[in-house]
Amino acid sequence: MNPIQDTRLGRIRAALEAKLAPVELVVDDDSAAHAGHAGAASGGGHYNVRIVSLQFEGLKLVTRHRLVYDSVHDMMHKEIHALAITALAPSEV
Repeated sequence: MNPIQDTRLGRIRAALEAKLAPVELVVDDDSAAHAGHAGAASGGGHYNVRIVSLQFEGLKLVTRHRLVYDSVHDMMHKEIHALAITALAPSEV
């Protein structure tokens, strides 16, 4: 992994940990599978996030995704081109 991608993964993790205090968090870089894609050409990466947080209890899926996007909003469309999200409450694991 190149240093830029490693730094992005760390920043994504840090942002999600700070805002959502996850009990489980997995962030994977899927950018290599999208080489040549328009978003990849502009430098934005493709990431998969699996996050389990108490803050998701009782929330609809769209609200959970909004919380995740809000946590990394400063990186969206510049450093993150696409973000696949699995957001679960601990009771759903």
